[in-house]
Amino acid sequence: QVQLVESGGGSVQPGGSLRLSCGASTSISRFDFMGWYRQAPGKLREMVASISRDGQTHYADYVKGRFTISRDNAKNTVDLQMNSLKPDDTAVYYCNRPAYGIDSDYVAGSWGQGTQVTVSS
Repeated sequence: QVQLVESGGGSVQPGGSLRLSCGASTSISRFDFMGWYRQAPGKLREMVASISRDGQTHYADYVKGRFTISRDNAKNTVDLQMNSLKPDDTAVYYCNRPAYGIDSDYVAGSWGQGTQVTVSS
């Protein structure tokens, strides 16, 4: 099974930016969808953004216009560029494969360690 490793998290002030990266142990070109999810303290894990094999994207309403997802099938990576960060974006961010379509909350893979994003002044 493919292993996904997230990186790039950190602490930033409101309005700042971070770029998360997800590296895969095998080729991701065969996967129809790749996505980023997050889990804030005391909350359920939720989808943030996803991307299809041909580049179609889907975003949660609360990140539209601020986050951009991209995938590089040659490098086996999926990135999430996060701009205009807000304190509500504080969470552990995970990479995974949407199981039932581009907006699926259900995933096809195992959860990794994730990467912590903290937005605070």
